Amino acid sequence: METPEIADTNPSIVQLEEGKTYFWCACGRSKKQPFCDGSHRGTSFQPISFTAEKTKKYFLCQCKHSSNKPFCDGNHKHLL
Repeated sequence: METPEIADTNPSIVQLEEGKTYFWCACGRSKKQPFCDGSHRGTSFQPISFTAEKTKKYFLCQCKHSSNKPFCDGNHKHLL
């Protein structure tokens, strides 16, 4: 099983719109972190789609090791 690349060791704080669907990068290769740009092609990774429940700021995982993907759960504190 492939290991995702760590895009950053801090979450990305992004404003998302209620009802809108987003595609979170699971591989860590995207140049549009934390969102997918298709860089996973040729790997075993697939982006995770999710719909924002409310319009507000969200903390999205960039270390790719969260147990609550796509949301940050603090696991980046235990890396490196």
